[in-house]
Amino acid sequence: MSFAAATGATPIAGRFTPGNFTSQIQAAFREPRLLVVTDPRADHQPLTEASYVNLPTIALCNTDSPLRYVDITIPCNNKGAHSVGLMWWMLAREVLCMRGTISREHPWEVMPDLYFYRDPEEIEKEEQAAAEKAVTKEEFQGEWTAPAPEFIAAQPEVADWSEGGQVSSVPIQ
Repeated sequence: MSFAAATGATPIAGRFTPGNFTSQIQAAFREPRLLVVTDPRADHQPLTEASYVNLPTIALCNTDSPLRYVDITIPCNNKGAHSVGLMWWMLAREVLCMRGTISREHPWEVMPDLYFYRDPEEIEKEEQAAAEKAVTKEEFQGEWTAPAPEFIAAQPEVADWSEGGQVSSVPIQ
């Protein structure tokens, strides 16, 4: 999704409906100029349909990825979430450099972390925790900034522990 937002591409997220490239009757019919897939094993249906309509395909491939109907492979680890996110970030940066939108001499302001997958429920939990933390900080801010009262501690009476008791001479085993 971040790649599509940066480059202006059209993403197909979720399940690919068979016939998207071949059946003009479908409401979701598309005629793309290029297909880029993350995993050729998982995305076999779009690759097969792309071969029917002579659509060029690019795939992020691992060493065990099937290369049937793949025109160009980008060798990488396509199993790890961070490696896939980093590859999409690098591909987006390269596309923008080739278009002339950004320059290679200057660093790209977009961080690769934005291309990593994050569970929406996890994001909501983090936002709620941050909101609760901000509330508790505001509640106790007054107590911490107020001056401390005078504290006078009384010395407790300390008895000598060695007086008054007999110690046995039996060694402890």
